[in-house]
Amino acid sequence: MMLKDSLPKIVTEELPGPKAKEVLERRKNVVPDAVRCIYPCVMEKAEGAMIEDVDGNIFLDWIGGVGVLNVGHTHPDLVSAVQEQATKYFHGMFNVVTHERYIELAEKLAAVAPVNGDAKKVMFANSGAEADENAVKIAKGYTKRPNIIVFTGGFHGRTMLTMTMTAKKAYAHGMGPFPDGVYRAEYPYLYRKPEGMTEEAAIDYYVNSLKMVFENASPAEYVAAIVLEPLQGEGGFIPAPIEWIKAVRSICDKEGILMVADEVQTGFARTGKLFASEYWKEAGCAPDIIATAKSIAGGVPLSAVITSTEIMDAVPKGTIGGTYGGNALACAAGLKVLEVIERDHLVERSAEIGKRCFEVFGSWKEKYEVVGDVRGLGAMIGIEFVKDKTTKEPNAQIVNELVAACAQKGLLIENAGIYGNVIRFLAPLVITDEQLEAGFEIFENAIKEAI
Repeated sequence: MMLKDSLPKIVTEELPGPKAKEVLERRKNVVPDAVRCIYPCVMEKAEGAMIEDVDGNIFLDWIGGVGVLNVGHTHPDLVSAVQEQATKYFHGMFNVVTHERYIELAEKLAAVAPVNGDAKKVMFANSGAEADENAVKIAKGYTKRPNIIVFTGGFHGRTMLTMTMTAKKAYAHGMGPFPDGVYRAEYPYLYRKPEGMTEEAAIDYYVNSLKMVFENASPAEYVAAIVLEPLQGEGGFIPAPIEWIKAVRSICDKEGILMVADEVQTGFARTGKLFASEYWKEAGCAPDIIATAKSIAGGVPLSAVITSTEIMDAVPKGTIGGTYGGNALACAAGLKVLEVIERDHLVERSAEIGKRCFEVFGSWKEKYEVVGDVRGLGAMIGIEFVKDKTTKEPNAQIVNELVAACAQKGLLIENAGIYGNVIRFLAPLVITDEQLEAGFEIFENAIKEAI
């Protein structure tokens, strides 16, 4: 049986196994402790949604490189595309020599990205943080304004600017002082809305929180962009309610502010659409700029910023770009990712996976007092764990126990959330039904053992 069709199986007496333990010891000696890892898995090879470690243990991957592997590990078509490109050339900085793969991928993304404007342009960088930082530079270049607004629970990266934009300061501890001109409003975390408030009233409450930034931090005429995730990742897999998005879009239109969708984690079929902001466009509130990365090239470093020609061409020359942006190998992989998503109907598969996950996780919400909320879009789903459904007191302890227990049984899951009490579902979209059900079984057994 090929690895991609396998089920999780632990063959060593303990995890990590002997070979993995040796590698992990070497890791401790030369890798910074701040680059933290709690998992006992040392990869030997991987296919689809499965990883085989150096000791022959087989793990089911529900983390997917934290949203990078929507088309799965080592997709054979991607392998071939990168190999073919590698025989021609690896790299030529795009400011110096033009290569067609960059242009072709830009054309395809411009054609499908749900941003405002008829004509669109695309720039490439290497990481999600770079995409977000360039999106901000582009917004400032167009509006000639100095400030931006971000949200509670938001995660945008670990560069100096994106650490400032990121809400959770555990990601920025001891790194200040931080850049000025970044202000924060409350994100609509409806599960934890003020007690006794209806959802409709809560939307108004969160919209007012945004407006108060204009009163208390930066007048609207100095705000270049409002940057938000359509579905918060590190913040706890919290979807932005569409009525709130409509209100944000209205505020942006009224005040001349650009609306930036951080689709680093939500892009490339993860949410039941190619881009999550397609849901916004369908509701008449498309963003002005999309920043995206992660699954764009199936694991080869690449990111993109997509906006209208009008906005992109207003940016001062020399302020965006970079040595590796739009690297030839990455662009070859990116083109193949788009082809695989369309050919293999991964947008539809994402919706199917999400439907099954909501059925199963929803049943756990009924059965177990510790499962407080289940939410998401498509196959990007968060399960929030609490100590008590009434008080909703966050239960980070059980989440830590579940991550460890599932890994010991061959299922890799990861936490999220501002309280560390959410399990995120980011399995590759090529996961088989049998693998999905095997994961449910391991996960639920771990819950039963933990309560």
